[in-house]
Amino acid sequence: MKDRTTSALQGAMSTILRESDSGRIVLEHLEIAQGVWQRGVGLLGRGSLSSNSGLWLEPCNGVHTWFMQFAIDVVYLDRAGIVLRIAENIKPWQICLPIKRCRAVLELPAGVAVTIGMTVGSRYRIDQIPEGK
Repeated sequence: MKDRTTSALQGAMSTILRESDSGRIVLEHLEIAQGVWQRGVGLLGRGSLSSNSGLWLEPCNGVHTWFMQFAIDVVYLDRAGIVLRIAENIKPWQICLPIKRCRAVLELPAGVAVTIGMTVGSRYRIDQIPEGK
């Protein structure tokens, strides 16, 4: 009989972000804000976010950085995962107004959108991969 802990670990999955056209992994750790409370809290209370991580907020079409402790890049995406706008280096105490057709917002550490090559019109998808791969 298999140990339950071992079985649970073997089935653990990581959420990642891929560029749809190339299949390239652009973020190794993607957190999905589930529910109204998690979307409302977002990154508040955190001191930082690692350069290979992001927070996906859906449904969402605008954000604020009130009470945040670090700057972020804000990526607006439509239902198909196509980038509509990128707001770079948004410092604490700013508002990123809602935009039409936006379905999801991706929050990244400041400068990461450029580093990973995000551009308006590029398309991304969320995937699950086994942890450790």
